[in-house]
Amino acid sequence: MSRDRLIALVAFLAGAGAVVAYALWAVFFSAPQAMAETPAPVMDGDLPQIELVIAGEGANGTVVLDLFPDLAPKHVEQIMALAADGQYDGVVFHRVIEGFMAQTGDVQFGKQGGDMRRAGSGASDHPDLPAEFSDYPFDAGVVGMARSPDPNSANSQFFIMFDAGHFLNGDYTVVGRVAEGMDVVMAIKLGTGPNGAVVGQPDMMQTVRVVE
Repeated sequence: MSRDRLIALVAFLAGAGAVVAYALWAVFFSAPQAMAETPAPVMDGDLPQIELVIAGEGANGTVVLDLFPDLAPKHVEQIMALAADGQYDGVVFHRVIEGFMAQTGDVQFGKQGGDMRRAGSGASDHPDLPAEFSDYPFDAGVVGMARSPDPNSANSQFFIMFDAGHFLNGDYTVVGRVAEGMDVVMAIKLGTGPNGAVVGQPDMMQTVRVVE
């Protein structure tokens, strides 16, 4: 684990509290954690899905996400509403940390061609959401909701895990996982520095639609 990556992970969790900070140090200074193949939650019927068409200097292709309404019904409803309304179209992956995650979904300030210095600070015109934490683990491919230090501040932004990050378990809302296209996710253009900000033109979600 490089010093820069450790600093980036600490920055991601800043404000999450001493317990999470301790867990972070415990994870990275103990024996490596094996990646687990976590099954999707057991539900009646098919899982709702959204399709992301990603394009840019790094990733080019389609990613399909399974969403978990049994785990996070309010978050899934909001994501699907934003996707159906086209609000995620053209939104960039503004924060991408190697070996950790790729963050996107800032429908206010994260559109391609906008001022990338503000990307990650915006939200949608929908209300912030109450936390829907669960015991579902943050393994590779899991999708979680980004938030401020306030647990009830998730809105439109989400992140996709490159690798397991169990120090996030129970402190961030899990909303789904990659069903197809993990190779595309792994190719998303990386950011630099402690916060993973992408230099130049970030990769983006050209279109995001609800799979019927």
